[in-house]
Amino acid sequence: MAKRVLRKYWWILPLSTVLLGSLGYIATLVLPKKYTSETSVLVEQPIVSADYVKPVESDDLNMRLASMKAQVLSGPRLQPIIEKLNLYPDQRANTSMDDLIAQLQKAVDVKLLEPMPGSYGRPPGFHVGVTFKQPDVAQKICTEITTMFMEQNAQRRMDQSQKTTQFMGDELQVAKKNLDEQDEKLAQFKRQYLGTHPEEEKTNLSLLTGLNTEMEAATQALGRAQQEQAFNETLLSQQEATWKASLTGGPQNPDTLAQQLVALQEQLAVMLTRYTPQHPDVLKVKSQIESLKRRMSEDPGTKAPTESPSPAMLHEPPELQQMRAKVHQDDLNIADLSKSQRQIQDQIRLMQARVQASPMVEEKYKELTRNYQTAQQIYNELLKKQSDSSIAKDLEHQQESEVFRVLDPPSYPSAPSFPKLIMFLGGGLGGGFALAIGILYLIAMLDKAMYSERDVELSLKLPVLTMVPTFNPLKEGASKKKGKSENYKAAVALKV
Repeated sequence: MAKRVLRKYWWILPLSTVLLGSLGYIATLVLPKKYTSETSVLVEQPIVSADYVKPVESDDLNMRLASMKAQVLSGPRLQPIIEKLNLYPDQRANTSMDDLIAQLQKAVDVKLLEPMPGSYGRPPGFHVGVTFKQPDVAQKICTEITTMFMEQNAQRRMDQSQKTTQFMGDELQVAKKNLDEQDEKLAQFKRQYLGTHPEEEKTNLSLLTGLNTEMEAATQALGRAQQEQAFNETLLSQQEATWKASLTGGPQNPDTLAQQLVALQEQLAVMLTRYTPQHPDVLKVKSQIESLKRRMSEDPGTKAPTESPSPAMLHEPPELQQMRAKVHQDDLNIADLSKSQRQIQDQIRLMQARVQASPMVEEKYKELTRNYQTAQQIYNELLKKQSDSSIAKDLEHQQESEVFRVLDPPSYPSAPSFPKLIMFLGGGLGGGFALAIGILYLIAMLDKAMYSERDVELSLKLPVLTMVPTFNPLKEGASKKKGKSENYKAAVALKV
C-alpha cells in the first residue's frame, strides 16, 4: 500500500520539502539579525606553589565563577553599562530599567572551558559570549563584561586576603590573651604549691630519706650529749664534795676518795675516746688521778681539824670551774641538738605533707598544663596561619597569585549568529521532508479501499473462498489492475 500511495502522491514529497526549505531561507532574510562577540579567559596558576604558600581562594572554580557571575550580572553592575553604551534606545522610554537589565542578562553567556585530559578535572578558564543586534555593540559589551570579571576576581581575592589577615590578627590577639591567662594560672599554681609539683616528688622522697637519716643522727647525738652531761654533772658533784671537805679540814672518807678515783678513771676513758693522750684536758685528768692516788696512799689518821680556810681557799679551784663550764657547755649543746632535732622534725612533717599532697596537686597540675598546652597550640597555629595569610596578601599585591588572563580580545562578529542560513535552510528542508512523509502516511491510513486479496483478508479477517472474474466486454481493454480490483470486489460480494 505504501508503494501504491507513493506512486500516486509522489509530488507531495518534493513540494513540501521545497516549500518549507524556501520558508526557512526567507526567515533568514526577514528575521532580525543578532551578532555574538566571544572571548576566552584563562586562569593562570600562582607562581609560588601551594605547598609553600596556601592561596586565599581554595574553593572550586565553578562555584567561584557562579558567585562572580551573579555579582557581575546584577542590576547595579549592568545598569551603568546600559547607560554608558546607550543600549536599547528605542525601548528605554516605554520599558523599565529592570526589564532592560533582564534582556541584557539573557544576552550574556558565561560557561567554563572543557578541561584537558590529565588535568584532574580542573577547567583552564571560562568563556564569555554576548549576543546583540549590532556587532560593534556586542563587542563593547563583551569587553565590559570581561573587564568586570577580571576586576571582580582581583577585588575579591584582595578583600578576602585582607579580611583573612585581619581575622587571623583578631583571633591571634584572643589566643594570646587566653595563653597569658593560662600562663598566669600555671605560675600562680606553682607558687601556691611550691615543692609539691609532680616533677618534684622524687626529690621530696630523696629529701625525706635524708631528713630521716639526719633525724636519726641528731637523736643519737642528743643521746650522747645527755649521757656526757649526766657524767659531767656526777663529776662536778663529786669535785664539789671533795672541795667542800678540804675546806672543812676534816679527814677524807676513803670511800669518797675511791669513788672520786673511779669517776676520774671513767672520765679519762671517755675523754680518750674523743681526744688524744696529749690533749690538755686528758693530761689534767691524769694529774688529778695521780694526785688522788697519792692522797689515798697516805694514812688520813685522826688529825685535829685544821685551821679555818684562808680567804684564798674559799675560791673554787680551776678544775671545778672547768667542770662547771663543761656542764654548762653540755646544756648548751643539748639545747642546740634539741632545737636541731625539732627543726628536722618540722622539715620531715613538711616533706611528708608534700608527698601526701602530690596526687591531688598532680591532678590539678595536669589539668592546668593541658589547658596551657591547648592554648599554646592554638596560638602557634594561628600565628602560622597569620604569617601565611600575610605572605598570600603580599602575593596578591604583587600579582603573583592566581589571576585571570584574557586569551584573545573580544571578537568582532562579521557574520550573524542568528539566524544562520545553514540551520534554517537545513531545518526547512528536513521539516518539509518530514511533513511530506507524515502526509503520505496519513493518506495511507485514511484509504479504506481493498485492492488485493491481502487487503480483503486483513479487512474482513476471513479467507477468500472464490474469485468471480468480470464479464463486461466493454472493459476488456481496461488495465489488469482495474479488472483485478473488480474481480476482487465480485469475490467479496459473493462471499457476503
